[in-house]
Amino acid sequence: MHRPFTQEFTQVTPAAFIKRLMAMVYDGLLVIALWMVIGGIGVALNDGEAISLESSSRMAVALFNSALFCATFLFFGFFWTRNGQTLGMLAWRLRIQTMAGGRLSWGQALVRFMLAIPSLGLCGLGFMWMLLTDERLTLHDRWSGSCMVQLPKPEKKKK
Repeated sequence: MHRPFTQEFTQVTPAAFIKRLMAMVYDGLLVIALWMVIGGIGVALNDGEAISLESSSRMAVALFNSALFCATFLFFGFFWTRNGQTLGMLAWRLRIQTMAGGRLSWGQALVRFMLAIPSLGLCGLGFMWMLLTDERLTLHDRWSGSCMVQLPKPEKKKK
């Protein structure tokens, strides 16, 4: 059973393609910053040398790449399972949720993350799929049992 969100909205609509892209840009910048921190740690642990195939063992390179991959998943998984919004999605009022409107499980987050890689990697075809369907679901939305919705603007408080 998936936990419901603390803030329920009566009207949510599928997220627009351009807003998804803009949230991806925001989150991409955050992920790059995370990678830079991990890279700095990797250089410090490698006696001040960059980790590369020319100067490091294959094991060190594999470990470094695995650390980048796992940190990236943990970044997205944490936000998706906690409140359904990464920082980029928060800025654009987008939320990831189950088809029933609940929070994603870690398993769903993993499936979504793993399938978003080929969705983006194949020239974005998995994302463009949403433009061809009435449900406006990307391929990784469909396969992970999740959807991205646009949240309404917050109501202005009356004085």
